[in-house]
Amino acid sequence: MQELKALHSRIVGLKQTVKAIKNGTTKKVYLAKDADEFIKKSVLDVCSDKDIQIIYVNNMKELGDACGIDIGASTAAIKD
Repeated sequence: MQELKALHSRIVGLKQTVKAIKNGTTKKVYLAKDADEFIKKSVLDVCSDKDIQIIYVNNMKELGDACGIDIGASTAAIKD
């Protein structure tokens, strides 16, 4: 997660993450273990079609902190 904290070329949120995956502009996705099942399934379904590494984070608060936002984040990605 240090990589996510250090980079400014990150994407936060379901819609932006899924869009980046579909466009082929990301290789690594972070997914909070306590995210809603719909969100997890949406990300996993899109990632299964591409060769994308999924990194699981303990909870949304931890992922939000790593992204530099004051609220929890269910998913995030690093742009190529």
